[in-house]
Amino acid sequence: MPKGYVIARAKVTDATKWAAYAAKATEAQKIYGGTPLVRGGQMTIGEGEGRARNVVIEFPDYAAARAYAFSPEYAEARKLREGAGEIDIVVVEGT
Repeated sequence: MPKGYVIARAKVTDATKWAAYAAKATEAQKIYGGTPLVRGGQMTIGEGEGRARNVVIEFPDYAAARAYAFSPEYAEARKLREGAGEIDIVVVEGT
């Protein structure tokens, strides 16, 4: 069965609020079996528009990744992020 991934690209404007969000989101990802593969770090834009903060979280399957992204636990984390920046998040199935 293919793994599932949550991929996020973000621009952080309030590091304090973002840190609270990230801590709560990490708690939620553990509930759904998520393992962070990428969380920040160096990056180079190869093409198009990039964002300074990039995250890839691997889950056992697509259903688990989707369950995390739409979970009540992650919704609590998302509330902490309000006004702390911009983010794009997608849930994708691996190959």
